[in-house]
Amino acid sequence: MDATVPPTTAPSSRALRPDGTRARIHPKETNGRYTRLQQWLYPALILFYAALPWVPVGGHPAVWIDIPQRRFYLFGLTFNSTDFYLVFFIISGFAFSLVVLSALVGRVWCGYACPQTVYIDGVYRKLERLVEGTARERQAREQGPWTAERVARKALKHVLFVLVSLLIAHVFLAYFATAEDVLEMMQRSPLENPTPFAWVMAITGLLYFNFGWFREQFCLVLCPYGRMQSVLVDRDTVTVGYDALRGEPRGKLKGEAHGDCVDCRMCVQACPTGIDIRNGMQMECIACAHCVDACNEVMVKIGKPTGLIRYDSLAGLEHAKRQFWRPRVYGYIVAGLAGLTALTLAVNHRKAFEANLLWAQAAPRTVQGEQVVHRMVVHLNSKTAEARTYQLSLDAPEGAQVILPTPAPTLEPFGSVHLPVMVVTSKTSGGERKVTLHAKDSVTGEVRSAVLKL
Repeated sequence: MDATVPPTTAPSSRALRPDGTRARIHPKETNGRYTRLQQWLYPALILFYAALPWVPVGGHPAVWIDIPQRRFYLFGLTFNSTDFYLVFFIISGFAFSLVVLSALVGRVWCGYACPQTVYIDGVYRKLERLVEGTARERQAREQGPWTAERVARKALKHVLFVLVSLLIAHVFLAYFATAEDVLEMMQRSPLENPTPFAWVMAITGLLYFNFGWFREQFCLVLCPYGRMQSVLVDRDTVTVGYDALRGEPRGKLKGEAHGDCVDCRMCVQACPTGIDIRNGMQMECIACAHCVDACNEVMVKIGKPTGLIRYDSLAGLEHAKRQFWRPRVYGYIVAGLAGLTALTLAVNHRKAFEANLLWAQAAPRTVQGEQVVHRMVVHLNSKTAEARTYQLSLDAPEGAQVILPTPAPTLEPFGSVHLPVMVVTSKTSGGERKVTLHAKDSVTGEVRSAVLKL
């Protein structure tokens, strides 16, 4: 039996016409185990996203990016602008996780957790099907004339799209202004809060454009992840694929002897990016498995085993030996553990407050007879979300006089203060000439020190 996949001269995706223009995709509804999993997973992810600004952790929202005050709250941890370097670990850790995930199970992130997929399939396409019907009904209506019913359905769909986009934009704003502030601003005139209102309108427009019209073009044109697929996967990576050895040559169900593929094209009709998975691994595939569910439905109806299209590696699809544990997996695990260790150490060793000893900007030294007056400034910067008192002390050269007007300042949450200090020394005093500041957190006992040479 010839198992060669027939060549094709058509575009790789039916989202593109032969002349390169875009064609509207209406994915066929499927009802398999992967679709049912997504029907539970998508609402859970959306609820998680919407709940984070509302759920309090440690007296603050679980996630709150307070840009005006340069503070960031993350699941009980508090950070300020000086902790910005930790963003490197967060972003690189997420990117590395995608690399590991891709090496093991392909683009499963795209099909099950990417916000682009979650909101299109979990919200916008559901509204579209509710208003305009099934994929077949929508296609038939688009090929017909513009009737009053068609206009009314289109108008209602886009009104709902705008309202949902507006809601998502307000949830996004709550990550930066707290949910309570967003609710209060919604009850006031937009003129009272022009900047947040402008951001909400801009985000609403972007969401409406993306999820209401651009859709799969984001994955096909803008997203770089699919283009990295060729270097992230190998023959043992599990991904969605077509078993050509079993399915070819294709033929009608009641025709001559052929493989199990009856060329019904249900897999193509179900694909949200419009590709034919039978042509092999493609950049446009997001591993959503809608083609798997569609094909399995057909296999059940014609009395053949399911799994003609399935999650499998290229080696498995060729009926060869598969190897999950391989050198690159071990390398990724070691690198991942190293990155996780670095992030853990960086967070755990993050300073809860900073203490610096600086020269005063105006007349840092003055000579008064046989004495030298050194004017300094103690700079304290708190990174905690509650008020703290700090005990200050200075070690000065022998015989020096230390004048510290505020030995126990109390700082407000994320507060910062500059306190004057004077050290009076003799012009003839010898020995090591330096001043050492010790600042002690009265709650945790943590001590920070700073040294300034005289």
